[in-house]
Amino acid sequence: MSDIDLSKTLREQVRWRILRILDVGRPGGVTEDTLQLALDDARLPVTPHELRRELDYLEDRKLITIIDRDTSTWSAELTHHGVDVVEYTVPCLPGIARPPRR
Repeated sequence: MSDIDLSKTLREQVRWRILRILDVGRPGGVTEDTLQLALDDARLPVTPHELRRELDYLEDRKLITIIDRDTSTWSAELTHHGVDVVEYTVPCLPGIARPPRR
Protein backbone atom coordinates (compact mmCIF):
# COMPACT_ATOMS: atom_id res chain seq x y z
CA MET A 1 0.00 0.00 0.00
CA SER A 2 1.42 3.39 -0.94
CA ASP A 3 1.90 6.33 1.42
CA ILE A 4 -0.98 8.13 -0.31
CA ASP A 5 -3.30 5.17 0.31
CA LEU A 6 -2.24 4.97 3.96
CA SER A 7 -2.77 8.69 4.41
CA LYS A 8 -6.24 8.50 2.81
CA THR A 9 -7.17 5.51 4.98
CA LEU A 10 -6.05 7.34 8.13
CA ARG A 11 -8.08 10.45 7.22
CA GLU A 12 -11.20 8.37 6.61
CA GLN A 13 -10.74 6.52 9.91
CA VAL A 14 -10.22 9.80 11.76
CA ARG A 15 -13.43 11.21 10.28
CA TRP A 16 -15.44 8.18 11.42
CA ARG A 17 -13.90 8.31 14.90
CA ILE A 18 -14.68 12.04 15.19
CA LEU A 19 -18.32 11.33 14.37
CA ARG A 20 -18.44 8.56 17.01
CA ILE A 21 -16.83 10.78 19.66
CA LEU A 22 -19.30 13.58 18.92
CA ASP A 23 -22.14 11.07 19.19
CA VAL A 24 -20.98 10.10 22.68
CA GLY A 25 -20.83 13.81 23.59
CA ARG A 26 -24.42 14.49 22.55
CA PRO A 27 -26.45 16.53 23.14
CA GLY A 28 -23.63 18.99 23.79
CA GLY A 29 -20.51 19.78 21.84
CA VAL A 30 -17.02 18.35 22.27
CA THR A 31 -13.87 20.49 22.30
CA GLU A 32 -11.05 19.86 19.89
CA ASP A 33 -8.79 19.16 22.89
CA THR A 34 -11.07 16.28 23.93
CA LEU A 35 -11.23 15.05 20.34
CA GLN A 36 -7.43 15.16 20.14
CA LEU A 37 -7.06 13.12 23.34
CA ALA A 38 -9.63 10.56 22.20
CA LEU A 39 -7.98 10.19 18.79
CA ASP A 40 -4.57 9.77 20.44
CA ASP A 41 -6.04 7.08 22.72
CA ALA A 42 -7.48 5.33 19.65
CA ARG A 43 -4.01 5.38 18.07
CA LEU A 44 -5.13 7.73 15.35
CA PRO A 45 -2.48 10.43 15.71
CA VAL A 46 -3.28 13.72 14.02
CA THR A 47 -1.83 17.18 14.43
CA PRO A 48 -4.07 20.04 15.58
CA HIS A 49 -4.02 21.35 12.00
CA GLU A 50 -5.08 17.95 10.61
CA LEU A 51 -7.87 17.70 13.18
CA ARG A 52 -9.24 21.10 12.15
CA ARG A 53 -8.99 20.11 8.49
CA GLU A 54 -11.09 17.00 9.14
CA LEU A 55 -13.60 18.97 11.23
CA ASP A 56 -13.89 21.41 8.33
CA TYR A 57 -14.45 18.51 5.92
CA LEU A 58 -17.21 17.03 8.09
CA GLU A 59 -18.87 20.43 8.42
CA ASP A 60 -18.78 20.88 4.64
CA ARG A 61 -20.59 17.52 4.39
CA LYS A 62 -23.23 18.89 6.82
CA LEU A 63 -22.49 16.13 9.34
CA ILE A 64 -21.24 18.42 12.12
CA THR A 65 -21.42 22.04 13.20
CA ILE A 66 -18.27 23.77 14.38
CA ILE A 67 -18.88 25.94 17.42
CA ASP A 68 -16.57 28.76 18.51
CA ARG A 69 -14.72 28.84 15.19
CA ASP A 70 -13.56 32.38 16.00
CA THR A 71 -11.87 31.34 19.26
CA SER A 72 -8.59 29.57 19.92
CA THR A 73 -10.33 26.29 20.80
CA TRP A 74 -13.04 24.93 18.55
CA SER A 75 -15.89 22.70 19.64
CA ALA A 76 -18.12 20.61 17.42
CA GLU A 77 -21.44 18.81 17.58
CA LEU A 78 -23.30 16.42 15.31
CA THR A 79 -26.07 17.62 13.03
CA HIS A 80 -29.10 15.43 12.52
CA HIS A 81 -27.44 14.15 9.34
CA GLY A 82 -24.37 13.20 11.38
CA VAL A 83 -26.51 11.33 13.90
CA ASP A 84 -28.18 9.42 11.06
CA VAL A 85 -24.79 8.37 9.66
CA VAL A 86 -23.53 7.23 13.08
CA GLU A 87 -26.76 5.33 13.75
CA TYR A 88 -26.63 3.63 10.32
CA THR A 89 -29.99 5.14 9.39
CA VAL A 90 -28.69 6.48 6.07
CA PRO A 91 -25.95 5.36 3.68
CA CYS A 92 -22.49 6.67 4.50
CA LEU A 93 -20.90 9.05 2.05
CA PRO A 94 -17.51 8.20 0.51
CA GLY A 95 -14.57 9.59 2.46
CA ILE A 96 -15.64 8.24 5.85
CA ALA A 97 -14.49 4.80 7.02
CA ARG A 98 -17.74 3.66 8.61
CA PRO A 99 -17.45 -0.07 9.26
CA PRO A 100 -20.17 -2.42 8.03
CA ARG A 101 -23.09 -2.81 10.40
CA ARG A 102 -22.93 -5.94 12.53
